[in-house]
Amino acid sequence: MTYAYEDFNIGDAVQLSAHIFTREEIVEFAQRYDPQPFHLTEEAGEASHFGGLVPSGWNTCSAMMGILVRDMFADSSSMGSPGLDNIRWLKPVRVLDKRVSKSKPDRGIVATRWEAFNQNDELVLTVDSNAPFGLRER
Repeated sequence: MTYAYEDFNIGDAVQLSAHIFTREEIVEFAQRYDPQPFHLTEEAGEASHFGGLVPSGWNTCSAMMGILVRDMFADSSSMGSPGLDNIRWLKPVRVLDKRVSKSKPDRGIVATRWEAFNQNDELVLTVDSNAPFGLRER
């Protein structure tokens, strides 16, 4: 589906696809971007408060971004994002608010909260985002 500003309704939730982390992916990402011991080996993970090898929160965010682009944004009027707010690594995507830009009336700003759940259906990540989308009707 092609998403434009008009397709977002406050309160809507969208179910996106899933990602399964492999040991190799976790370690490769950690070696390159977040080399904390509990992301690098099972032994260090087991010795930590996590009790096992865990992916970096940044790895989780990257996987989530890939899902968002593939499932929603690749064929949309998305104009990128000026940044993200309130990233929390805790336990669908919700539209919190939307408004047409006052300074650039050809686009609207869509406020969303991304939530990611693990295999036990526990909330493991939240991200708040404000992203511009082109208006279909302007």
